[in-house]
Amino acid sequence: MASTRTASTALLTDHYELTMLGSALADGTADRPCVFEVFARRLPDGRRYGVVAGTARVVDAIGDFRFTDAEIEQLASTAVVDEPTLSWLADYEFSGDVDGYAEGELYFPGSPILSVRGSFGEAVVLETLVLSILNHDSAIASAAARMAGAAHGRPIIEMGGRRTHEYAAVAAARAAYLAGFATTSNLEAGRRYGIPTRGTVAHAFMLLHDSEEEAFRAQVDKLGADTTLLVDTYDITAGIETAVRVAGPELGAIRIDSGDVGVLARKAREQLDALGAKDTRIVVSGDLDEHAIAGLRAEPVDAYGVGTSVVTGSGAPTAGMVYKLVEVDGRPVAKRSTHKESRGGRKGAFRRHKPTGTALEEVVYPADGPAPELGPDDRELQIPLVRAGQRAEDLPTLDDARQLLRKGLVSLPWEGLKLSHGEPAVPTVFR
Repeated sequence: MASTRTASTALLTDHYELTMLGSALADGTADRPCVFEVFARRLPDGRRYGVVAGTARVVDAIGDFRFTDAEIEQLASTAVVDEPTLSWLADYEFSGDVDGYAEGELYFPGSPILSVRGSFGEAVVLETLVLSILNHDSAIASAAARMAGAAHGRPIIEMGGRRTHEYAAVAAARAAYLAGFATTSNLEAGRRYGIPTRGTVAHAFMLLHDSEEEAFRAQVDKLGADTTLLVDTYDITAGIETAVRVAGPELGAIRIDSGDVGVLARKAREQLDALGAKDTRIVVSGDLDEHAIAGLRAEPVDAYGVGTSVVTGSGAPTAGMVYKLVEVDGRPVAKRSTHKESRGGRKGAFRRHKPTGTALEEVVYPADGPAPELGPDDRELQIPLVRAGQRAEDLPTLDDARQLLRKGLVSLPWEGLKLSHGEPAVPTVFR
């Protein structure tokens, strides 16, 4: 074994992938040129569109994907694979190409979200890595986009770090921000991705002090009157009165975290206005999802804090994407199992629009066939992500992804933005 790699990397592959690799190396098929494709057969129940998120993280992860000495030793000690396979893994470095939908792009059933081209061996070991990122991030972004739409321009704070895995929390904050959330309470997401961070105190801070007034005064003395005071630890009416007395009518915001937040927000607005704090904002949190946010649209709420629902995909914690072999040696191959069919051959896709900009259909076509004739309102969907194992140049930024998603959502037929059950907003047509 030639590996001298000592950098810390995760063994982000699956036992069965290495089983296939070992067998393919043994019978000489591991070097056959192949194409793997990522797509979703259907959208989660009740969804009319999906949001692609995580492709930038996939590109970075593929570039960093190596089997270190420690990981090779682990595989050897547990006899997961044989000696020839260990030697192959020790020198592993992806050298193929990847095309895919840009982050922030909408997707629908059958959309060719990612195309991975390389030898069977180097592409098959990426399955778990690719799917774990895309299924998680796209599920979060799809849920977050529905919440941002329901908020109708009011900002949402992502605050779900306590409700998911510590590493998933950072990725979830990124995906939520991509999908339209304004800020996050996750400081690591802020450091790593440049996402604006916001946060206020929890009830523990209120209970720490001998009185609510002492807690408010300590916070205002430290952070200024523009801070957000948590007013529902005890009695909300008394809490608001105390908050304005301590901070003055320049108080930045109050937060309500429990109870019937719609009714409480209405009463809070009346009380704040009567106390002269007419510019004090009202932030509500506490088990909100897109349906709860939509139900609060008529209430005097200025911002929302969302935690559990967004980091768990609001009932759809995975996007249901699969990673399937669709081409071997230039020959289309396809799975025919009932309800799990795939379509052979590498594919491209474009979205057809009306002259007004409304999306009409997603057209999926053979990538190796004649180039489709695009109309003036059609748009190709795949972009180069990796070339010869190297990150493609000028990939879209996180802010680019936010802008792309905004444009995509505006292009949907109005029925596609409903939160009720229905067909996908844009039909997928296969050529």
